[in-house]
Amino acid sequence: MSRIPTPATIDAAPAASQPLLEAVKKQLGTVPNLFRLVSTSPAALEGYLGLSAALAKGMLPAATRERIALAVAEINGCDYCLSAHTYLGKNLAKLDDAEIAANRAGVSNDPKADAAVRFAAKVTRERGHVGEDDIRTVKLAGYNDAQVIEMVLHVALNTWTNYVNEVAKTDIDFPAVIARQAA
Repeated sequence: MSRIPTPATIDAAPAASQPLLEAVKKQLGTVPNLFRLVSTSPAALEGYLGLSAALAKGMLPAATRERIALAVAEINGCDYCLSAHTYLGKNLAKLDDAEIAANRAGVSNDPKADAAVRFAAKVTRERGHVGEDDIRTVKLAGYNDAQVIEMVLHVALNTWTNYVNEVAKTDIDFPAVIARQAA
């Protein structure tokens, strides 16, 4: 059970959050618990949705974004996010089980995506303290400076949702996936 009450419906959320939740429902067909939990703070929900929308318009493909989310959730030990991104990875990004397993291990079976996932995993584990070689490696794989910045923001955004879900112990409303062990 969540340690922070999650509004049961859109109507139970703060008035300022309701239009944002309606937009989530229109886009996803449902309003996952994370969004309803975060709606407790309209400012936090607006910030989360704003950064998510901006990054969705970025240069990284959706599949790479899901791969990064899986690696970050595994490292941070967030079962809610692992469950959500396993579902999204399979159903939206069309990642297969072998790729999802690789991503959870901080790698990818796709050579170019592997560089991005390894870099994001290192940023997560090292809390941003990466070396010149790490930057050089991801760039040699074909990523430009803008994409490197986006990778860092995806790590930050996913770490934020991991932390919110771990603090609140958000009830998982996707097929449950359990982290192996937080790093």
